[in-house]
Amino acid sequence: MSVDGKHEGLLVWQEEPFNAEPPLDLLRENFVTPTELFFARNHAPFPAVDPSQYRLSIGGLVERALSLSLEEIREQFPRRTQLVTLQCAGNRRQELMEVAPIPGEVSWGLAAVSNAEWAGVALRDLLLAAGIAEEGRHVAFLGLDEVEKHGERFGFGGSIPLRKALEAEVLLAYEMNGAPLSPAHGYPLRAVVPGYIGARSVKWLSEITVQRKPSSNYYQAHAYKLFPPHVTQETVDWERGLMLGELPVNAVICHPREGEPVPAGPVRVQGYAITGGNRTVERVDLSLDGGETWQVAELAGDALPGAWRFWEATVMLPAGETQVLARAWDSSANTQPEQVAPLWNFKGYANNAWHRVMVTVSPT
Repeated sequence: MSVDGKHEGLLVWQEEPFNAEPPLDLLRENFVTPTELFFARNHAPFPAVDPSQYRLSIGGLVERALSLSLEEIREQFPRRTQLVTLQCAGNRRQELMEVAPIPGEVSWGLAAVSNAEWAGVALRDLLLAAGIAEEGRHVAFLGLDEVEKHGERFGFGGSIPLRKALEAEVLLAYEMNGAPLSPAHGYPLRAVVPGYIGARSVKWLSEITVQRKPSSNYYQAHAYKLFPPHVTQETVDWERGLMLGELPVNAVICHPREGEPVPAGPVRVQGYAITGGNRTVERVDLSLDGGETWQVAELAGDALPGAWRFWEATVMLPAGETQVLARAWDSSANTQPEQVAPLWNFKGYANNAWHRVMVTVSPT
C-alpha cells in the first residue's frame, strides 16, 4: 500500500489500517521529523472529510455548546505553535515479544515515535469559550474514523484530565511542520497532547466533551490499559487495568545498530530520549560493562517539555563483541528499570527498560 506523502522506506507493519515506522537511522537525522517519515498508528482506514461540511462540536458539562467550522476555529482563536513528540504506547514492543509472545499486536520496533512542529489553537481557549461546569473533571475526544469491534462501529476516542486539557501546550492542530494536516495525520483537525501516549492525541477530531469521568470509549476504557506480567488475555479483568496516560522516561540507541560491525577505537553512539508529563530529559548514561560503570552522554538543544532530546557520546570499544547500554533520567529524577522481563504485559505497552545494543567490533 502506498500512502500519499509518506516515505517509501517506511517499515510497514500493516497496510490497512496503515501502521508504519521509519528506519531508525533516518529518524535520528532530524530533530523535527519530516512529515513523510513521521510514524503512523491507526486503528481504521482514514476517513474522507469534506472541509466545507466539517464541524467540531464542544459539549457535555459546559455552559454553552459550540459547533465550529475549521475557518471559525482559525479566525476566532489565537494561533499557537508547539514542538511535540508523539510516541505510540507500544514503542519497543519487539523486545517484550522476545520475553513471551504478544499475539494480535503490531510488532513495533524502536521508531514508533516522531517529533513535529504543530500549529493550531490551544484546547483551553475553546473550553473557556464554552465555559466549563464546576463538576467537569475530564475532556474526551472523538474522531471521525470508524472502528469495528465486537460487532459495533464507533469512532476512535480517549480522554485526558481537565487539568491537562487546560495547559496552554495542549493543541487542536490544523498544521504539521508548516503545512495543513495530511489525511494520514488527522486532517482537518487533531488533538496534540504533549507528554501523553499518542493514543490521546486523537485524529480527525469531531467531538470534544467535558465530563465527570474518563472516556468510556473502547480505546480508553479497554484497549490502552496496563497489566502486570502474570495477567494474560485469558485471565484479564479489564476493570483492574491501569489507564495509560503520561509517557515513562526512555532512551533509545539509534547508532550503532544491533549487530552492526564497527572498527575498534572511538565510536560515536547516538540516540533519542523522551519523558512524559511536563518533565524534561536531563541526563543520558551509557555503559559498556553491564551497568557497573556509566559515562554521561552529551545532550543536544534545550530541555523542552513534551519534546524528545537527541544525545550522543564517544565511547572506546575494544575488538570483539560489546553490549552498549543506555538509560535516561528526567527532571523528577525518574530513570529506567534495568530489565525487560518484569515489564512484560500481554498488550506490549510501556517498555522503558535500559536499551541494549550488541555491536561487533573489528580490529583496526
